Amino acid sequence: MSYEKRADYEAQWLFPPSLEDLLGKEHPARFIREMVDALKLEELGFRQRVAEEGRPNYASDLLLKVWLYGYFHKIRATRGLERACMDQIGLLWLTGLRTPDHNTLWRFWRDNRTAIRKVLKAALEVAAKAELVGLVLHAVDGTKIETAAAKRGAWHREDVEKLLANIDNVIEDVMKDTESAEAENGVEYRLPEQLHDRQELQGMIQERLREMDQQSRDQVMPPDADSRMMKLADGRKRFGYNAQVVVDEKSGLIVAQDVVQDESDNYQLTPMLEQVADNLGQVADETVGDGGYKAPSELARAEQRHHPVLVNLGKPTDGDEDYSAARFVYNEADDHGVCPRGEILPFWRKKSKDRAHATTVRIYRCRSYADCPARWQCSNSKNGRTIEIGPHHQAVLRQRIKQQDPAKSALLKKRGQIVERIFGWIKQDLEFRRWTVRGLDNVRTQWALICTAVNLRVIYQHWLKGRLPLTAQIVN
Repeated sequence: MSYEKRADYEAQWLFPPSLEDLLGKEHPARFIREMVDALKLEELGFRQRVAEEGRPNYASDLLLKVWLYGYFHKIRATRGLERACMDQIGLLWLTGLRTPDHNTLWRFWRDNRTAIRKVLKAALEVAAKAELVGLVLHAVDGTKIETAAAKRGAWHREDVEKLLANIDNVIEDVMKDTESAEAENGVEYRLPEQLHDRQELQGMIQERLREMDQQSRDQVMPPDADSRMMKLADGRKRFGYNAQVVVDEKSGLIVAQDVVQDESDNYQLTPMLEQVADNLGQVADETVGDGGYKAPSELARAEQRHHPVLVNLGKPTDGDEDYSAARFVYNEADDHGVCPRGEILPFWRKKSKDRAHATTVRIYRCRSYADCPARWQCSNSKNGRTIEIGPHHQAVLRQRIKQQDPAKSALLKKRGQIVERIFGWIKQDLEFRRWTVRGLDNVRTQWALICTAVNLRVIYQHWLKGRLPLTAQIVN
């Protein structure tokens, strides 16, 4: 008797097993099928067939199931999905032995990008009706992800200007030689092909410089023109996009997501909160963010829209604790500042900050600093202490006062454990560290699919425990 198990290639099935028998009852493919079947794809904007003529096409719900299954299992390339549809039991079952090719899968992506981005909201509605989503504490954050385009495709102004100058010199030398030969021999010479190529290159380089001028930038990436130069996680500057999320503390679900071209998070606070309100009907009791979201105008907008936020303002860099900027008072009626010792800081001048958003601040300067006993405690400047008062100064001041509450300060400290672990999950477990598509519209679609896959993994665990009875009537 053999004590080793081996394959019996001669065995024959009297009744061959069905796919239904081969797929476990708790397999993610079953969950994804139920989730997609619960959605009203036409209302989400997915293309539906309206004519009966012509060859049969793959239905939108089938192709959406393939994409969601792929991102759920870290298969993001169309050719990888094509292969998986032919050899993975989950997709064989999910597609009913249909095998869409990579072109079919890509055309579905291309034609339904807006609708695909709406699937996250639809899945959140399912989770909300199952009372999985909390509205007590949310955290917002962003991460920079490198473009799919190769580094060598980038153009930098300094290098381009040097190249343009060298090409001009070459063209000038060849033109002089040609004119001299014509004058001596009386014969018309044609410019060599090499010169024609250089002239074309010169035109292309000048076009790149015009693009930089139009965008007010010193770098462009022609293979992915929508990408921007930004500091990535490793501290180095490369072309990429800024991916944003808002995460719910209770469930770990991503309740809002987006991709922007801005190199910083400064002006993403209220747009992300507005998306949360759109997805869930309201924002959380508190939303916490790091120092990247502390733009005064955004704090003011959040107040105006009644969105409670806690944003890390950081410690004042000028003066010790007793003379920090937060301890100076602005007298709006008399338009001057008052220091902790009661000294008046009259208006000095205006200063433009952040030209992209047209912000102007008023600067107030101490005139009695020379005789002040706390001069060097207050400021290291030899010209005395100055303070800046912007148009949203009161909103910043109210935010500082709010954070003096120990309970609010404790909430702010939870930010990292709520949202940064999600980025770790995406980059480590899902192995997504670089875009695989180009262009802002495609990148936004890919990030929506990544975030939807994260949410589906969370919701799937509740489905396994019977807490999420999916039916076609769940989504209204």
